[in-house]
Amino acid sequence: MDPEAKAQGSSGTRANIAAADEALLASLGYKQEFRREFSGLEVFGIAFSIIGLLPSIASVLADSIPNGGASAMVWGWVVASFFILIVGMAMAELASAAPTSGGLYFWTHSLSSPRWRNLLAWIVGYANTIGSIASVASIDWGCAVQVMAAANIGSPNQTFAATSGETYGVYAAILLSHAFICCFGTRVLARLQTVYVVLNVLLCLAVIIALPAATPKEYRNTASYALGNFTNLNGWTNGYAFILSFLAPLWTICSFDSSVHISEEASNAATAVPWAIVYAIGIAGVLGWAINVALAFCMGTDLEAIVASPQPMAQIFFNSFGQKGTLALWAFVVLVQYMMGSSMVLAASRQSFAFARDGALPFSGWLYRMNGITGTPVNTVWFVCGASALLGLLAFAGTQAINAIFTLSIVALYVAYAIPIAARYLGDNDFAPGPFNLGRFSAPVAFVAVAWMTFMGIVFLFPTTPTTDTADMNYTIVVLGGVLVLSLVWYYFPKYGGVHWFTGPVATVEKTAANSRRGSLDTDDRAHEKLDAGVSERSV
Repeated sequence: MDPEAKAQGSSGTRANIAAADEALLASLGYKQEFRREFSGLEVFGIAFSIIGLLPSIASVLADSIPNGGASAMVWGWVVASFFILIVGMAMAELASAAPTSGGLYFWTHSLSSPRWRNLLAWIVGYANTIGSIASVASIDWGCAVQVMAAANIGSPNQTFAATSGETYGVYAAILLSHAFICCFGTRVLARLQTVYVVLNVLLCLAVIIALPAATPKEYRNTASYALGNFTNLNGWTNGYAFILSFLAPLWTICSFDSSVHISEEASNAATAVPWAIVYAIGIAGVLGWAINVALAFCMGTDLEAIVASPQPMAQIFFNSFGQKGTLALWAFVVLVQYMMGSSMVLAASRQSFAFARDGALPFSGWLYRMNGITGTPVNTVWFVCGASALLGLLAFAGTQAINAIFTLSIVALYVAYAIPIAARYLGDNDFAPGPFNLGRFSAPVAFVAVAWMTFMGIVFLFPTTPTTDTADMNYTIVVLGGVLVLSLVWYYFPKYGGVHWFTGPVATVEKTAANSRRGSLDTDDRAHEKLDAGVSERSV
């Protein structure tokens, strides 16, 4: 074929895909405001880079080691990964049918029965918002801890011990830098995702191969220990301790709704977004299991010493690679964790932008603004980073308080994930599947996903140990409960509350017959249409 004709054909294909994306978005009630710069690989990249794997496992290794030791790391990962994939597939179906940045709360509103749709969409929107902000906070806090672990390893005789104030200072600096990065144009952020994926995979493979080769004999474990040892250090019964070890895989393979929140920036979104979710979870499950197996075989048997160290994985590396080798490898761990944070800020800012577009967040008129130079929602980037900085202040309340941001990110997001998945079957709707469809397996997959998330959401509200006090309590219920209670107070507030004006997603394009898939706007209710238009004007 003539090169020029081939180029024209390729250009025509891209134009057709772009036109189809824009038409689908219009059928959901929204005009195209973002540039669609994310390819399928880059959509996968943002989900996979947020998962992070090795640095993520490093951030929560202190939760799996004391709750079962080696066998919890290895087999707990297998069990949890299976159910996480079930959740991902249920979400992927919804993402394929309605690929919009609002994602979870948009689906909730469109799939729920008319009596409950506004309230449920409101709850899901706030749960998704605080969950996304908690994900940013937990990732960047993990990065700050890793930086301080490097300082500890590099100090003479490992004598340096960071204070909460010093760690928070590093954390704040990381957040600030992420805010600047995510203010750039969409094209820059999209291109970075491929770099993130490559570095992430190379780091995983390097550890899987190099750790067993470098570990001295005294730290090598037998197969019976690595695959069968159960060490319970926290005091819960063995069965419950094993379940608590699921925090590691659940936090690591979480926030995969990030792909959904860049739907309006993705090319061929109805196909690219759902497959990005499934591939990211599947690959992370396999590679993460291999990493945990390598760690179980190479961490020795003195688990109490590992847990008591400033950073458990850094201590395992130090035992195997020595000071210089650990610092060299740890630099890449910190770098990948840092990249995770920037991707999470990007996704969280898009979710907040979408929620503000519908007037539901405080100061929505300010948050729902697209920067004329970068073509990105700069205000919501700063909103997410500012809220994360406030959440990080839990560090001054104690170790357990700041660790609550890890469970908070899971529980809040599981609330936001479970409601729209359940609404598809329990609500009054005419759901039309997209290109990604599980067929007859859709209902059982959704049932298992909702049951799993409900169970784990309750589990992660309990404290780390059965005997606890104020300093060691689980602050997840305090933060999440506080946010949801305040959101409900605002919703039902006399005269000014959301119950008087919030009608769910606000259309930004004129509704036509092509919009029939979007049943959530009550097309027969003319009064609601006028109210929607008024809220839209206030938001802009």
